[in-house]
Parts: sequence; C-alpha cells; structure tokens
Amino acid sequence: MGKYIHFTEEEKERANSVDLEHFLLQQGERLLKSGREKRLASDHSITVRGNEWYDHAADQGGYAIDFVKHFYNLSFPDAMTMLLGGSCGIVYREAPEKTDEPKKPFELPPQNKDMRRTFAYLIKHRGIDGEVLSTFAKEKLLYESLEKSKDGKNEYHNAIFVGYDEHGVAHHAHKRGIYSEGKSYKGNIDSSNPCYSFNRKGTSDRLYVFEAPIDLLSFISLHKNSDWQKHSFVALCGLSEQAMMKQLENNENLKTVVLCLDNDTAGHKAADKFEKLLTERGLTATRIVPALKDFNEDLQEQQREPKHSMELKMA
Repeated sequence: MGKYIHFTEEEKERANSVDLEHFLLQQGERLLKSGREKRLASDHSITVRGNEWYDHAADQGGYAIDFVKHFYNLSFPDAMTMLLGGSCGIVYREAPEKTDEPKKPFELPPQNKDMRRTFAYLIKHRGIDGEVLSTFAKEKLLYESLEKSKDGKNEYHNAIFVGYDEHGVAHHAHKRGIYSEGKSYKGNIDSSNPCYSFNRKGTSDRLYVFEAPIDLLSFISLHKNSDWQKHSFVALCGLSEQAMMKQLENNENLKTVVLCLDNDTAGHKAADKFEKLLTERGLTATRIVPALKDFNEDLQEQQREPKHSMELKMA
C-alpha cells in the first residue's frame, strides 16, 4: 500500500483548477486547435479547454485531477503531486474563469475564384486522385478559401471541406492549410455543428466512416476504379460519433457501417466504442484498418512503390 498523503481542500481545488493547455505544453505535448478547444496531437480523441477535458472515444471527461489520472495512469496522490508541482516547485497556471461567450453564427470562409492551389497541394503532396477531387468540388463539398489578415495586408488560402445537413444547408466546415512547407493549420470553423461534418450521401446500404476528410478522399483514391459513388461517406473531423449517428438517423437505408479510423491507439479505442454502439442498435459494423497510420499514408506509399501496392478491398 502506498504512503498516505493528506491533501487539504484548498490543495484539491487548486489542482483541479490547473489550466490543462498550459500544463500539457509544459509536459511537451503538442496541441491542435479544434474550434474553441484544443485537441491532443498524441491522442485526437481528447480535447481540453481551461481546466476541463473530454475523451470522445471513451465518452468520459471532467477536470484536471481526473485528466492526469486518466491520461498518465496515475493514482490520486500522484496526480495531485504532479499538478501541484511536486518536488520541482513548478507552478502551473490556473485556468481562466469560465464565461458564457456569445456563440458566433456559423459562416463559411470567403471563396477564392479558383482551386488551383488546393488541387496542387492535394494531388502533388497528398497523392489524391484529380477526378475524385473534381467530383467533390463540383458538388460544392470542397473549395479553396481566400482569407485576409486583420490588417488586410496578407492573404491566406486554405482547403475548406464543407458539411451539409439533410436539406443541403452548410453547418460545418473543416479548414486545412495547403502549404507544403512549415507547420500546416487544420481545424474546424467556429460554431460548426459536429453532427454535419464532411459527408457525401450514396444510394447503397453502406456508410464508410473516417477521422479526417483527407483520409476519406485518400481511401476513395485507392478505390477509384470501383463503384464508390454508390456508397455514403462521412469524415468525423475528430473522433466524436455524432456525425456518424446523424447520417444513420437521416438515411434509413444504411445498414452496414465500415469503420476506417486511424491505425493508432485513439483510432482503435474509438472503433471499439463505435462497434459496440452500432451493434446495440442492430447495425452491422465492420472495420478496414490502414496498413500504416492512415489511408493517406497508405496512398502515398502505394504511389512510391507501385510494384508492391497494398491490396485494399472495400468491405
């Protein structure tokens, strides 16, 4: 039995109020912007905001102490000691007081007159098939933005992956930087509705589920000679099941869900959760796991070594 350590209520309150974004950066973790939250680069299923966190794959969350116990697999005393700085005397920043910020209305970024940069990036640097991209562009599911800096001196171009509701109204947009050098931005536009992330409706009874739009387009590129247009596809733009469940709710014809999540810990954890959720609803759930981390890596590997291309079949 470990040594008993008494913590005062004031110490517990202080530990639970630690700003998790600041704390994680001090641990060397990399964070990705996801709307008003930050997503862990090492585990895309976990988001943090202030002193709160949520694991979308495990469907659990809470405050700082529970996060450290969950993420670092520590006991309560060890989690407390870590958050309070331990013997190193580190003082972690307290999360700012939570305020009810007025929610901005969802708005798509302004559109550029052409998609030259977006097509060049997605074809040359990500290996995605040009005909596949043209299909999505013609259906207004993908476009290139033209955004200006606050002072109006600089212009920024990004790939915008649009998600529509059942009435054809845009409610979600995922922005992806299209520059091949340096750190590339990616994240969901503020006030995007996670139920309507990037999706395309087909006529068959099959729905293919991905984490990111580029994974989805890469998978289709790997199967561009199949009759892929008849199937339905959705990219969760994260690891929440909301968009998958909304597709099933809006299309009663869908009976089989093919989970095509990343080949990593977060992807496997989410796939296990989704499979159980779908089975409980009487749906058939199957998986296609990429040979590498994700289907874009598989696509690029196939293009580098065509003689040894991987055999991937649409389940």
